[in-house]
Amino acid sequence: MEALEQMSQYAKFMKDLLTKKRKFQDEETIELEAGCSSIIKKPLPGKSKDLGSFTILISIGEVSISKALLDLGASLNLIPLSFLKKLGKIEVKPTRITLQLADKSIKYLYGVTKDVFVKVDKFFFPDDFVVMDI
Repeated sequence: MEALEQMSQYAKFMKDLLTKKRKFQDEETIELEAGCSSIIKKPLPGKSKDLGSFTILISIGEVSISKALLDLGASLNLIPLSFLKKLGKIEVKPTRITLQLADKSIKYLYGVTKDVFVKVDKFFFPDDFVVMDI
């Protein structure tokens, strides 16, 4: 019963605070229940060693790449023009896409490839690449 009473008091406090009926005081002390206190007082986990880049073995055509960088959050797949020439006959369509790098410099792309089959283990995935003359 006491827990329900505390929850209703907390709910009223939050409602008043959020609807700006009550101002939050810099020097105010707010009592937390035991569950909240134990969550806050838990020690933070220790810092882990950097595991480095996540790389995998892939093949495009007859060319194998032993340490292809895997980035699950990548918006585009970038491939150098020199590497594309090693692959042989892959159609490259011109593009007007420009890239702004982290240092604010602008790079112009050579072109775009569509549906290039990338082999990962025993699976083939069609993928699009933007080609840049690096």
